[in-house]
Amino acid sequence: MFRRAFAILFIFACSTVAWFILGSTLFMRSQQSSATLRDRVQSTWGAPHEQSPPTACWDERVPVTEEVMENQRPVTRQVEREEWHPLPLEQSRIRVDLHLQHRQKGLRWFSTYGVDFDGTYRFHNPTDRERTVTFALHFPARQAMYDGLAFTVNGEAIPRENSSDTTRGRAVVPANGIAVVRVAYHSQGLDSWSYALGGDVAEARDFELRMRTDFAAVDFPDNTLSPTARSRAGRGWELTWGYRNLLSGFRIAMSMPEHLQPGPLAARISFFAPVALFFFFFLMWILTTLRGIELHPMNYFFLAASFFAFHLLLAYLVDHVSIHAAFVTASLVSIALVVSYLRIVVGPRFAIVEAGIAQLLYLVLFSYAFFFEGWTGLAITIGAILTLFVTMQMTARIRWAETFAGGAVLPGVAR
Repeated sequence: MFRRAFAILFIFACSTVAWFILGSTLFMRSQQSSATLRDRVQSTWGAPHEQSPPTACWDERVPVTEEVMENQRPVTRQVEREEWHPLPLEQSRIRVDLHLQHRQKGLRWFSTYGVDFDGTYRFHNPTDRERTVTFALHFPARQAMYDGLAFTVNGEAIPRENSSDTTRGRAVVPANGIAVVRVAYHSQGLDSWSYALGGDVAEARDFELRMRTDFAAVDFPDNTLSPTARSRAGRGWELTWGYRNLLSGFRIAMSMPEHLQPGPLAARISFFAPVALFFFFFLMWILTTLRGIELHPMNYFFLAASFFAFHLLLAYLVDHVSIHAAFVTASLVSIALVVSYLRIVVGPRFAIVEAGIAQLLYLVLFSYAFFFEGWTGLAITIGAILTLFVTMQMTARIRWAETFAGGAVLPGVAR
């Protein structure tokens, strides 16, 4: 009895080592390819966006006195220096529409999105003179495209000069006048979209940003402003940030929901596999003890190999098909291996009913619990407690001393 138990434990230990190697391989494949694949997605789709409000400045040349050295003697002279004066931003009305589009590369899914940005800004010229003002818009990302870019002042398009990260143009603003600047474009980004109010600590007057999403799982990163109002809008949300006079160093930001990652998920399922096999072996040992069925350690070896086949097939199918299709295929293959094998070793009823249901519970359902993040531990705990209850009820009448001594299993059962 003890030699048999030791052999089964040795098989279990070897299987555990194999699963940890498989899980580590999956984890390393996912981590090593993540950065490279991210760069590829970013280069073709776009980088994370951080939009900031446009700026408006007018310049003048101011005479200043400076001291220079000539012939080793200090000389004072008059020069002109260019000074820039920003126009105060008095009002912001911004509309952002985010459209989530998950994209897969290898074992990783990336949270890409499309964004429609439309912002109207009101600048005031506080001087008593007409000013030629330079308006500049800093692009939210260098690695991105901007389709249908509109940049107007008081309803009129202005000639623009573009650089790698900025577009700027000039327009005349009358004395004590108002300049209404509108910026609009469609673009694409990755992972997150954010709006910076200005510098480290910025002031936002009469500010309103309305964001509409086509996804429900909204997530605001740390150190960002929460919306002041929200309401459901179809499948997603309409979120509003509204302030009369805000002074803050925080941004407004939205993190895109992550897709279920097949590589890390398959790795976590592989690391958990020894627990599933332990429950299965334990239940098989209880059932065979109750029924007087003897399974040789080699039988347990083939059962462990059938379990390992599930994780091995899952690990390499997720590269080619969806994680759900890979999971179903691997489950059917593993169950077919166990049932077809035990049908010959023990019998059809035991193979289909006892072994088949046990494998469905401990291998398939326990593994499927990993698809529901946050509920995995509770689901496994409930399954373990139910298993404990059932086995306690089934074995309450067993005379364990006689069983381990090679005696009868149950009262009244012939030796």
